[in-house]
Amino acid sequence: MNEHVTALPEAPQHAAAEAPAAVRRRRQLIDKLRAVALGAGFPVLLVFLWHFAVATTGTRLIPSPWQVAKSMTRVYGGFFLAALIGIPLGLVIGRLKILRQLLDPTINVLRPIPVTAWLPLSMIFFGLGPNAAIFLVFLGAFYPILLNTIFGVRSVDAQLFEAASMLGCSGSAMFRQVVFPASLPAIFNGLRIAHGFAWILIVVGEMTGVPTGLGSVIMDGRTLSRTDLVVTGMIVIGVCGFITDRIIVMLSNRLLSWSPQHHA
Repeated sequence: MNEHVTALPEAPQHAAAEAPAAVRRRRQLIDKLRAVALGAGFPVLLVFLWHFAVATTGTRLIPSPWQVAKSMTRVYGGFFLAALIGIPLGLVIGRLKILRQLLDPTINVLRPIPVTAWLPLSMIFFGLGPNAAIFLVFLGAFYPILLNTIFGVRSVDAQLFEAASMLGCSGSAMFRQVVFPASLPAIFNGLRIAHGFAWILIVVGEMTGVPTGLGSVIMDGRTLSRTDLVVTGMIVIGVCGFITDRIIVMLSNRLLSWSPQHHA
């Protein structure tokens, strides 16, 4: 009985010890949420001020955030579609010799065809509008991703496959644990090259009768002999491409921290 009596006062002490820890965790969570809200809120405020300034002045010299957002949607629609198809296909082609022998001639016949040569066909297949622009961006981004992925797979040291086989790794596990990680440096190189081509080709893509976007701003400047519009569109494309390229570089450096020679 005495043991129970003496144990009772310990419960409030234990609860009192847990209370400050819970308060600290709650405070840390609030601080993190505040930091995220402030970090995201400032760019949103800048975009709002940008839109307000363009709408108030009525200037066409500076593209509106809507124009930039439309072009970015088409650029990354084609870019991500190219990565979604090009990376898995490159992994399979690079690993299977028979598939490489089957598809390599066709790839090398289609690859030299300029994207501008596909412009009339894209307008026939997809009509006038953003889908044709996304298709042209996809074509320009697809081959750098595919070829660099194939090169990355073929550059993997054969001893890695032998060691993985000895440890019982085979089939899909071989792709997940050996082929894909070892090919990542080449894949990221392909993604950076394809990303640059995607921004280059958005101007060509938006020549398909798209009324909005940075490409349409440049085409309007050409039609109206407004060199200032053309130069402004070029600058905005360059800045957007640079910022998003830095994001790819940071992601690459984070995922490839084990590869010291790959830090850009």
